[in-house]
Amino acid sequence: MTNKLAGPYRLAALKLICLQGFVAFLAALIIFIGWETNAALSALAGGAVAVLPNFVFALYAFRYMGASRANQAYASLKRGNGLKFMLTIVLFALMLKLYPVVLLPFFCAYVLVLFTGLFTPVFFKH
Repeated sequence: MTNKLAGPYRLAALKLICLQGFVAFLAALIIFIGWETNAALSALAGGAVAVLPNFVFALYAFRYMGASRANQAYASLKRGNGLKFMLTIVLFALMLKLYPVVLLPFFCAYVLVLFTGLFTPVFFKH
């Protein structure tokens, strides 16, 4: 069960994930216009490898907040971070093993989506 204090933080994390998904889609669209379909799909796959683990992390990390739930919040952050790390490794392995990716668009979109989180304060102001 989650608590009400975590709601605004979960909402902010989901806004960031939506922004990252939009950046991944935009990068794939630009690569589709400039290159080929396979490169655009590779860019979209790279963006998905970045966005999906962040989504899982957001679900776990922002379940509990407040001083009375400090132990639960810490365990939740720890579990979410571990799942994010493992899911990232599994998605990279699956994409590179099973799908014929074009490496440059794949990794460029992955890095671009990750850097989106650094510029979040520019997009979301309180």
